[in-house]
Amino acid sequence: MADNDDPIRVLVVDDHAPFRRGLEMVLDGEPDIDVVGEASDGHEAIERAEKTTPDVVLMDVRMPKRSGIEATRAIKDTLPSTKILMLTISDEEADLYEAIKAGASGYLLKEISIEEVADAVRQVHAGQSLISPSMASKLLNEFASMVKTRDERTQVPGPRLTDRELEVLKLVAKGMNNRDIGTELFISENTVKNHVRNILEKLHLHSRMEAVVYAVREKLLDIK
Repeated sequence: MADNDDPIRVLVVDDHAPFRRGLEMVLDGEPDIDVVGEASDGHEAIERAEKTTPDVVLMDVRMPKRSGIEATRAIKDTLPSTKILMLTISDEEADLYEAIKAGASGYLLKEISIEEVADAVRQVHAGQSLISPSMASKLLNEFASMVKTRDERTQVPGPRLTDRELEVLKLVAKGMNNRDIGTELFISENTVKNHVRNILEKLHLHSRMEAVVYAVREKLLDIK
């Protein structure tokens, strides 16, 4: 991983060359970001990642030869510290869920402006998990449905979260970042970070999105 004073090393993966070039032009204009490579399919992405060891990979989902989700899983196995940010037109719940399971730290739709991507890269590199608000809603609906189909199954009680931790988790589930959560709950951003860290430790998970998935599945959140 890059030191604090070093630029964030980014690998751009997308099968549409014009979009890929546009991303590179915008990111190359950022003094704290260095585009170290590009790839046009999942197979090529794995090879480029092994050669360039990027801090963040911008990954499309649906590509020829090997999908972005398959590539994400392979890259995380080889380079576990590399963060993967899915940037896609796919708003399918199945793709979102599989990306999370593969180890992605974010899932953004290409409806965001290309200029917003640089800030997303910084947030993911800093340890945040990002998800488009519309996809956050679909994520909750998907797992709420899964919970209902498993009502008859005996559930092992999950770890007990404090009331404040549950409040934080509900806001994380809405796609809010630490700063906005702090504003909503009238607490500092550092306090929010501490709560998120405690939640992940209690649930034995590695990312904010995994925590939301787990919480909905185990009925820790009250999903109507």
